[in-house]
Amino acid sequence: MQAWTYTLIPAAAAIVGAAVAVNFRPGPVLVSAIQHFAAGVVFAAAAGEILPDLKHAGAPWATLAGGALGVAAMLLVKSLGRRAKGPVGLMSVMAIDILVDGLVLGIAFAAGAKAGLLLTVALTIEVLFLGLTVANELGASGSSKGKVVGLTAGMVVLLPLGALLGGPVATLSATVQAGFLAFGLIALLYLVTEELLVEAHEVEDRPWVTAMFFAGFLLLLLLDQTMG
Repeated sequence: MQAWTYTLIPAAAAIVGAAVAVNFRPGPVLVSAIQHFAAGVVFAAAAGEILPDLKHAGAPWATLAGGALGVAAMLLVKSLGRRAKGPVGLMSVMAIDILVDGLVLGIAFAAGAKAGLLLTVALTIEVLFLGLTVANELGASGSSKGKVVGLTAGMVVLLPLGALLGGPVATLSATVQAGFLAFGLIALLYLVTEELLVEAHEVEDRPWVTAMFFAGFLLLLLLDQTMG
């Protein structure tokens, strides 16, 4: 099965998240708990799957180049996020995030089927949260329920597009693949540290909410060990 077909799983999760959010708007504490959990899962995928492959690639210059490009790209996304105004601005930034998620998933499958499958699980939870966020923002602006879900569905089409862009990485040399892996690693770490956890800490921390980060981390770690 090609990598892009796996993006249909997180895409469906985003649409489900939007459909739930327009009918039942989650409170800030629940949203923070979901953010912590998603951050833990994504961090485990980055540390457990992408990082080991990158360490054993033996291509320091490619790693440096890919990592530097990843940092530059993520800082650009952050700059765009600061300038974004209203629902349209939010959706533009979310769309970029989703496209990058798809690209990273395509790169992960280039590293191996197991890495791709585990990252699919991680991104499914993360994109589910994005669906909730978009639905909350658009719902607050007065958009109808059908329009909110429809716009979310249109936005997640960027997931398979990103995966298609990342898919050809598997045909490249090991050195070039290392550069792409470094880019993907930086993108995932940015997602955890500068988006999910930053937003999660806008709500007063509660012990059980903080524990959700480690629950997500352990869940993916156990899934990794189960898959062997």
